[in-house]
Amino acid sequence: MNKERIEKAVAVAKEAHEGQFRKTGEPYIVHPLAVKKILEEWGMDEDTIIAGILHDTVEDTGLTLDDIRRDFGESVAFLVDGVTKLSTARNGMRDIDTYLPATKDNFLRLMIALGADIRVLIIKLADRLHNLRTLSALPPDKQKKIAKESLEVFAPLADRLNMGLLRVEMADLSFKYVDPKRYAELKELIEKYNKSAEKSLQKIEEEVSKALKKEKIKFKISGRVKSVYSLHKKLAKHNQNINEIYDLTALRVIVDDITDCYLVLGIIHSLYTPMNGRIKDYIAMPKQNGYQSLHTTVITKDKRVVEFQIRTKEMHEYAERGLAASFYYNEQKLTENYKKGKIEHLPTNLLWISELQMTAARLREGKKVDLRKLKINLFADKIFVYTPKGDIIDLPKGALPLDFAYKLHSEIGDHVVGVKINGKMSNLNKKLEQGDIVEILTSKNQTPKQSWLGKIFTSHARSKLLHYLNRENREHHSPEPNPKNPHKSHKV
Repeated sequence: MNKERIEKAVAVAKEAHEGQFRKTGEPYIVHPLAVKKILEEWGMDEDTIIAGILHDTVEDTGLTLDDIRRDFGESVAFLVDGVTKLSTARNGMRDIDTYLPATKDNFLRLMIALGADIRVLIIKLADRLHNLRTLSALPPDKQKKIAKESLEVFAPLADRLNMGLLRVEMADLSFKYVDPKRYAELKELIEKYNKSAEKSLQKIEEEVSKALKKEKIKFKISGRVKSVYSLHKKLAKHNQNINEIYDLTALRVIVDDITDCYLVLGIIHSLYTPMNGRIKDYIAMPKQNGYQSLHTTVITKDKRVVEFQIRTKEMHEYAERGLAASFYYNEQKLTENYKKGKIEHLPTNLLWISELQMTAARLREGKKVDLRKLKINLFADKIFVYTPKGDIIDLPKGALPLDFAYKLHSEIGDHVVGVKINGKMSNLNKKLEQGDIVEILTSKNQTPKQSWLGKIFTSHARSKLLHYLNRENREHHSPEPNPKNPHKSHKV
């Protein structure tokens, strides 16, 4: 990191913003310096940090892109230009209430077209985070508008980038202004619960630590408190019954490697009773945004329900900083692949980033691009449905019972004979709705049918079904000798 180059950018920004003040009454330079600090905390590269320092200069001062290009190079100028254009495009969308799903998708396409480098989005998120931290200086109507936009657009963007710390802070800061009364109620509820659980959790932490030390496993264990906005959303799904929220507090165990993750899981299950259906293996099957961890909910000896999250240091780093961490570690590889037009060697969770940047590159070159064919959708509508035991299953809007069954397990999907939705018999063509309780009925004698392809919505379920059908087709056409007639074959 070239400190002199960064200090030069600070000096240029100070001079450019001279005489400008924020609504807080502070000199304007306080904001770009805060953005600089955030980007440094995220571990971003030198050009991104410099662009963060200068991100408002072209829009708000007499500094030009040519000035930036001359003093800091093409890359920094390109990033500043991207942030400037993105801000201009966003400012044209005056009312957050117009952010209907289609409009949100259009906003994403604007970001793709204007933010040709993914770092433009990261700078924009750092900019928005500091603005939220200082939102109290604005009039109430502007506070609510900016907070609502952040909650509905920028926090989901952070989540799609798996920037966990950012998502939580952004969502809670926003929710505080969107619904201050509810925010205060839930914050008090969390604090009250944590106070009552403090001694018990300390005891559990000591018991687990003792068991892990005995097995000579290197680890770090700490508590994780559910955020206010996350609790708000979860209570809405459970009819405001806090007794059905099992992860209000959790203990997080960080270890050196994946093998230790599973060893720790086994040790925890030997100490406490695991709750049926509450073990989630996001290591073997990462979330769409690349998140990896083992989750398990257990019942302790004193009947307290506690969630454990178990992950490696690398998984934890990615869970906290998400794309910022991935971009930092994969920047050279990303750049090389973009130049070659290749994306197949990148980590799975980064493929959509490659698609975004390659699309933007084609747009810059003046080539025609059908944005409708892009597979990226940060704001894709999701629904959350439940198993009869209360486990939450997330599916895209439009999902059908077979999608639900295959999401649970391919063995369940392969043997579906019927479905109950909210306690009533239904059919496999019925679209699932938000909050539905879905019970899959199975039989060992049932096998998948070709006709099921018309009763499936998700690519995951389709691939599982096609795998079975293709295997059956191969076995069916595989010739076997017939003792009575060697010229005929039959399927056993």
